[in-house]
Amino acid sequence: MGRGKRCKNRQNYPLPFMKISTFTRSAIAASAAWIASVPYALALNFGNTAANLGGNDIRSTVESVLSTVLSYLALAAVVVIVIAGIRLVVSSGDEGAVDKAKKTILFAVIGLIIILLANAIVSIVANLATS
Repeated sequence: MGRGKRCKNRQNYPLPFMKISTFTRSAIAASAAWIASVPYALALNFGNTAANLGGNDIRSTVESVLSTVLSYLALAAVVVIVIAGIRLVVSSGDEGAVDKAKKTILFAVIGLIIILLANAIVSIVANLATS
């Protein structure tokens, strides 16, 4: 029984990291999933942006610039989510750091949703302008 420190209202934990809550374990799993998706996101073919920006008319140029900017913003949001997930895992139970990391993840996800909606709006307006 002398293996670990006895916590109030808890069982013996042989190692300090065994006190990880279910939420933190879920955050670790989510961070791992996001980290696994980063190489795929970085490998996406954004096209030759220098060649795609020049078009015959201003509409195609603006559409191309907006789509490219929104793609990079979405990539940045994913990177922010990964960094916040790492900060959540590294916080080691500090309530202030945990709350800050949770808020960062929440705001980054909201930003990613807004970016995706903006991309959809750009596509819809471009299709309406073409037809």
